[in-house]
Amino acid sequence: MLSAADTLDPRPSRVAIAGAPGAGKTTLARTLAPLLGAEAVELDGIAHGPDWTIRPGFVEEVSAVIRGDRWITEWQYDEARPLIASRADTLVWLDLPRWLVIGRLVRRTVASRRGHEVLWAGNVEPPLWTVLVEPNHMIRWSWRSIGLVREQVRAAEREYPALRVVRLRSRSDVDAFVSRIRESAG
Repeated sequence: MLSAADTLDPRPSRVAIAGAPGAGKTTLARTLAPLLGAEAVELDGIAHGPDWTIRPGFVEEVSAVIRGDRWITEWQYDEARPLIASRADTLVWLDLPRWLVIGRLVRRTVASRRGHEVLWAGNVEPPLWTVLVEPNHMIRWSWRSIGLVREQVRAAEREYPALRVVRLRSRSDVDAFVSRIRESAG
């Protein structure tokens, strides 16, 4: 397993980003995409249909994206994760502190709900009080998924030995990683 200080040679071209909800997967993908000359694909945008259902054809759309030579996306959704790992050359694991991840997610959820932000397929965040009663509320899911992501990354390391895994454990690790990619871009 690599760290932010390690050189990635060759440069990544097909990148998956793992982490719990709120870790910053989409933000990092958008930051890295222009530096790597890759397309950033937000899986939530192609996964969600009305009422938060998974759209028919989601797996086929993911398959079409990963057939490309240069892409970067989140490593999520049970249906998509093995497909992505089988084509990715690099898996960036945002293994950030729980307090940071949950804090980001709470701020994002509150802002989205207060602004009545329309998300994918017309969906909106549920009322904030639902975090207390919905077992799969995004904030509760994120809390539980931190350990699950750890298990999934370790399993991917075993199952896909050619996949480079870069573990980033702090904001400074993320910043250092982005800086190294930026430097290698010239």
